[in-house]
Amino acid sequence: MEESREQSVLRTPLGEIRGLDNGRCLEFRGVPFAKAGRFEYAQLVDRWDGLLDATAFGPGCPQNRAVHEHLEDPVRRFYKREYREGLPFIYSEDCLNLNIYVPYGAKNAPVILFFYGGGFDSGLNWESPFDGSALAERGAVAVFANYRVGPLGYLTHEEIQSRYGRDGNFGLDDQLTAIRWVKQHIGAFGGDGENVTLLGQSAGAISVQYLCLNPAHGGLFRRAAMLSGGGLFPKFALPRPAESTHAYWLQFMELAGCNTFQELKCAPLENIFDAVEKIKALRKDTVYHTMPVIDGNLLPGPVDRLIRTPLSVNYLIGFTNNDMYAPVMAHIGQKFGRKNGAWIYYFDLDAPGDDNRAFHSSDLRYIFGTLHKSWRPYGPRDYEASAQMLDYLVNFARTGNPNGPGLPPWRAGRGVLHIGPEGTGMGRVAYGKLICNMLTKGDPKA
Repeated sequence: MEESREQSVLRTPLGEIRGLDNGRCLEFRGVPFAKAGRFEYAQLVDRWDGLLDATAFGPGCPQNRAVHEHLEDPVRRFYKREYREGLPFIYSEDCLNLNIYVPYGAKNAPVILFFYGGGFDSGLNWESPFDGSALAERGAVAVFANYRVGPLGYLTHEEIQSRYGRDGNFGLDDQLTAIRWVKQHIGAFGGDGENVTLLGQSAGAISVQYLCLNPAHGGLFRRAAMLSGGGLFPKFALPRPAESTHAYWLQFMELAGCNTFQELKCAPLENIFDAVEKIKALRKDTVYHTMPVIDGNLLPGPVDRLIRTPLSVNYLIGFTNNDMYAPVMAHIGQKFGRKNGAWIYYFDLDAPGDDNRAFHSSDLRYIFGTLHKSWRPYGPRDYEASAQMLDYLVNFARTGNPNGPGLPPWRAGRGVLHIGPEGTGMGRVAYGKLICNMLTKGDPKA
């Protein structure tokens, strides 16, 4: 029970902070890392006044599914049941906060900073799989970041360009700001700011990869792990130049009843998300506009060119047997992984309880050790695989090499680590199975 947890106060250069001792590690929730007004870039939080109460999760970015309930049920009831059922989420535009899980007695511990998925239009940092306690028990400081999504995260407009000299990408910039905060301040929580591993899944993985394509980010983090998103989407989904998306957002403003950019900055959230519904009914290209753009800053050029020379960091990539466009995800992930000497895993453990196979994001509970929080009847092999994945990830975060005592050997750069029902070991991707899953199962949203 939440009420039985002990509280713990930590003195840091930012000020005092009160968190929880959950019996496995110290836990600090809703820690502010930045502040930002609507359609403004984030400013780091370097200090807070008085004692900061970090015993409750912070709000997530306002998003369409929180306003329009039909997006949760029935359209997305599958993922609602998987990750959000019964959780009392709150939303606010003041949403840039972190959940930090700290090993007892941590000192210069490796740091894992996670960015959630959600198609760049949804998600927050305390959905059911996201608990860093198991990682902390293995010696890593685990951090889960909130960032802006949907129109609040990716709207573009000429006035943004005029004011800042860049346009859009608020959500991606939030992530970069979280990295900078962690690098500067995680030492106060026992972490090593010089040994940060970025971890992302789906849109979070794509974000991590985008951040790895800018030479200006060199030295901010040492490693990058990308689950269901490494290698980028096919060419049709690559980011567009910011200015080419202005017409879409001008139409959006009109549907929101706003004649000027300033009116949109002040408009009620209901107007903004009503406009999301209206424009989705009129156009089929919303997904291509509610995502990062080429802004000449965070993304300095076309991604299909930048990807040829990513940052020289350690890479880890994973995908599942019923991933989103499973054979495509496997191909592009392996292509990037082989070129960059990545550690690649193929997750082939079907989730028990239904026939959706190893669906997109099903590996999250394994890699965070949160199988016990699910309704699914996971068995001994699932818990064994989860323990292995946790060990691999912490080893990777510590040294750049996931191998360690008692773990099946994993080779980088060629082949894949096959995590399947019979065990874990080097193997090959069964493309026939992936194609069959894609054609017969698809993405199980409904």
